[in-house]
Amino acid sequence: MDRARIPLRLVPVALVAAACAPRVEVVAPREPITINLNIKLDADVRLHIEEKAKQDVESKSIF
Repeated sequence: MDRARIPLRLVPVALVAAACAPRVEVVAPREPITINLNIKLDADVRLHIEEKAKQDVESKSIF
């Protein structure tokens, strides 16, 4: 084999290997992050309503 041809054969392999290098990019979001807490508030309101309803049923007779 001719020694001058060995490096020329490795050039395409080196280019393909360089093109496959992973790239990680960290970008901040354009809009602010929003966290929806409606579920927790809804559960808290329902708990208070149920407790109040139990107290009303125990203290006031329907019949």
